[in-house]
Amino acid sequence: MQSSATVLVYSDDANTRAQVRLAAGRRPAADVPPVDFVECATLPAVLKALQGGGVDVCVLDGETVPAGGMGVCRQIKDEIFDCPPVLLLIGRPQDAWLASWSRADAAVTLPVEPVEFADSLAALLRSRLSVEA
Repeated sequence: MQSSATVLVYSDDANTRAQVRLAAGRRPAADVPPVDFVECATLPAVLKALQGGGVDVCVLDGETVPAGGMGVCRQIKDEIFDCPPVLLLIGRPQDAWLASWSRADAAVTLPVEPVEFADSLAALLRSRLSVEA
């Protein structure tokens, strides 16, 4: 198992980024490595972080303004080679079809529910890290 995993968190709301960090904790599940967070509040910061490599999972806030997480997800899936899996934060369960359109790998609703979020994040980390192994 690698020593740590990197999770990119994109939201223009510092409280949402804090919710994500708190819900994930230091290690979202016993069988995945501890996580380090890279926080981004703008689309250019997301693109720069992804182009630098080393990101294992992206958590994108669908409610971010002006570049929402759904559009960002679709863009990075098209533009970033070997794009990491994306966990999309959506405003309501009815937006799940938009998460599918954006090609997100998983979606959870806001506000972040810690158990659901940690389970979804751990599943994406497992899939990403097993592919890299």
